[in-house]
Amino acid sequence: MFVSFATSRRLLGAAVVVTLAAAPVRLMAQSAAEHVALGDKEHAAMNAPGALRHYEEAIKVDAKDYDALWKATREAVDVGEFNSDDNERDRLYTLAEQYARRAVEANPNDAEGHFHLARALGRKALSLGKRDQVKYAGDVRTQALEALKLNPKHPGALHVMGMWNYNVMRLSGMTRFMAKTFLGGKVFDSANWDDAQKYMEESVAMEPSRVVHHLDLARVYKARDNKERARAEYQAAISATPNEFNDKKFQAEAAEEIKDVR
Repeated sequence: MFVSFATSRRLLGAAVVVTLAAAPVRLMAQSAAEHVALGDKEHAAMNAPGALRHYEEAIKVDAKDYDALWKATREAVDVGEFNSDDNERDRLYTLAEQYARRAVEANPNDAEGHFHLARALGRKALSLGKRDQVKYAGDVRTQALEALKLNPKHPGALHVMGMWNYNVMRLSGMTRFMAKTFLGGKVFDSANWDDAQKYMEESVAMEPSRVVHHLDLARVYKARDNKERARAEYQAAISATPNEFNDKKFQAEAAEEIKDVR
């Protein structure tokens, strides 16, 4: 049947309108998942800023998307960790804590949310003064232990507990005394070097390819004056294949710190 040019244009225009009208429905239904998938792709490419942008877009679409929330926390901490701008680093750590708390609220029975909240709080604490660190110490430990309750072999939570013990034990005796006596930091009594080493060794055993596990275990061994093991772990960190956003910076730290282990 012959169709005039004008009629064809009207039909085409109508088809375009129908298609455009239907498109937002499809995008709204899938965009959160699509952004999480794109964020995962950027994370695998070690592009933390790009991954964070996609996870945040997913959160805009679905404010309770658990995967987007804990993954946004992970990237915000990674981007903030070596940021030279103090204000921007603090903003990113605060943002990470907010996303992590929302993740735990969205799904309190999964280890990832609790671990990433512990990590966000821990990183934020390390950027503060000793007095403020005490305020965060209890929450860091509580969230890490909750993650281990849900997943006893969670490598990240094991790492957090190892470094929690390490950082508390590195405080001066007077600082620990003041924290326990006047700041309510009685939980510090549970910290010890054996647990610092045990947790860090377990994290390495669970994820032997992670640069940061080897680096922090090396620091524990160094603090305990176990020079042979410290050198081995520093070398393992230096020789590992980078697969995380900050791995090259961790490797640079390992290369510098190993010089002092003789």
